[in-house]
Amino acid sequence: MRSETPPSDDRSFGLTGAHQLPRSNDDRRVVVLDQAAPHAIEWTAERISSGGVVAIPTDTVYGIAASLAYPTSLGRIYEIKGRPDRMPLPVLVSSVDALSRLVQLEDAVIPLLDAFWPGPLTVVLPATARVPERALGPGGTVGVRLPNHPIAIEVIDKAGGAIACTSANPSGEEPAHTATEVAESIGDRLDLILDSGRAPGGIPSTVVAIDGVTLRFIREGAVSMIEVIRIWDEIRLDT
Repeated sequence: MRSETPPSDDRSFGLTGAHQLPRSNDDRRVVVLDQAAPHAIEWTAERISSGGVVAIPTDTVYGIAASLAYPTSLGRIYEIKGRPDRMPLPVLVSSVDALSRLVQLEDAVIPLLDAFWPGPLTVVLPATARVPERALGPGGTVGVRLPNHPIAIEVIDKAGGAIACTSANPSGEEPAHTATEVAESIGDRLDLILDSGRAPGGIPSTVVAIDGVTLRFIREGAVSMIEVIRIWDEIRLDT
């Protein structure tokens, strides 16, 4: 039976396992839902699926998440972060099957994904028509990642298998590592924060782009460039 989800405009609902943090100079309250609360995962996924914007834990840092099906929700992420329009939103997936609906996946790329997924490597690949404009980068590409975090994967899976998700912090500031840090910085602009303790990684993902046989580094993060290059060279030698 479908769980009863609190209305998306109600920021002060009460439930077991949730707590509310008041904001100074603002009568709205930040709703922080413990992952162990009854239906916590389902409610978080339903908020995303119905157009809400929430914060979720990942294996790197906490992220702001929204459904790819709602352009207004994707726009809210930009507003909440103060994110420049020229920066496309990355996408998190719950499985490689979900990935295949979003990108043109060549066989040569799969060994690289096998080596680092689930994990903190974002790969920029040619996008399919299913990817909304807000998530498209130069040349019709999209940055995708399968996080190594069971709660994040479950939320993403229940929300349809793929979500837009970027670090939960104002642009230019340090990423949030805990739900409390999210609440203190941007919580009153979110519909929900799912608390799963401290993000285990604490460092944003490494980002690479693949164009045919060319591997290009965009950002070094939790995975070292040396390790990615080593695996890529092995792949090229085997093909």
